[in-house]
Amino acid sequence: MPSQLPSIMRDFKKYDVWKLSHELTLHVYKITSSFPNSERYQLVSQMQRAAYSIPSNFSEGCGRGSDKDFNRFVQIFLGSAHELEYFFILSKDLKLIDENTFRICFEEVNEIKKKLFRLSQKLHC
Repeated sequence: MPSQLPSIMRDFKKYDVWKLSHELTLHVYKITSSFPNSERYQLVSQMQRAAYSIPSNFSEGCGRGSDKDFNRFVQIFLGSAHELEYFFILSKDLKLIDENTFRICFEEVNEIKKKLFRLSQKLHC
């Protein structure tokens, strides 16, 4: 008989926001691969860390035992999404990405932020 997860444990892979943030992380890795080597340990590293921290913290938060604990993680990765949004602005202004790439990334990260905000509101109830 297969064991079941306790009812409070969430399967992070079933959440749209996790799927979107994972896709955005892959997008960030692809984009930053074309950045100059001089940015490898500065902007590239920071952007990648901010990107992967969203789905990784979401995954960790799903394993927490209460809505309150999970919501604390939602706040953490919402902060990472805001940080990544800034890095897209900076990359555009430094001419490391073009306007079209910026627009796509900006829309992606803001869709994630909206979903995280809505999730946080639900967890407060």
